[in-house]
Amino acid sequence: MDPVTKLGDTVRRVSGPWTEAVHDLLDLYASAAIPETPRAMGLDTHNREILTFIEGETLDAAPPETRWAPSTLRAAAALLRRLHDASAPLAQTPRVWRTATHEPAEVVCHNDFAPYNLIVRDGRLVGVIDFDMASPGSRLWDLAYLAYRLTPYAEDAAGFDPDRFGSREHRLRELIAAYGADFTPPEVRAAAALRLDDLAAFTDQRAADTGRHDFTRHAAMYRRDATRLRA
Repeated sequence: MDPVTKLGDTVRRVSGPWTEAVHDLLDLYASAAIPETPRAMGLDTHNREILTFIEGETLDAAPPETRWAPSTLRAAAALLRRLHDASAPLAQTPRVWRTATHEPAEVVCHNDFAPYNLIVRDGRLVGVIDFDMASPGSRLWDLAYLAYRLTPYAEDAAGFDPDRFGSREHRLRELIAAYGADFTPPEVRAAAALRLDDLAAFTDQRAADTGRHDFTRHAAMYRRDATRLRA
């Protein structure tokens, strides 16, 4: 993870060749009046990008009553749909992105739309952060990863209780409906398994590059979860 510094009501992050594309994306969200995304404010004297700070806590740090609430699931899916719709003009234009394009390039995917990047305040979803890994891809590519994290199918989904928050099958149908697509649950599960294959390979490479054993453990979990999704 790149270092992030909070300074007043802004955050500063390492910039790179991808930053111009990410800022163009954030500008599109601003033009579409999507208040849940940071606003890009250029670069500082240390060549770090400047983004507005979104007050709140990440969803993965919230109590189970917020993290797994059906209303949170629906709000996240609806927000992802608005981001995708607004991003479509950038999907087919030449840009330098930090991660690879996944065809069909229908929209610009966040590529990590998950509880640790979703911001809640007073029990409500109010923001999404960390667009550095964004790149063109399909709607299903992004939605499938959200389904993996919020339905949830992830092995590390702490505090989820289907008796309290609904069965996974019901939650998956709710998520698809809130996004407003005609994907079927089997299509989303299959796409999630492919997404995890890709993520496991990416995480293995990060482990090799950094020597961090936690990345190796995460990659192994993604492969176990992908196997369960295909069962």
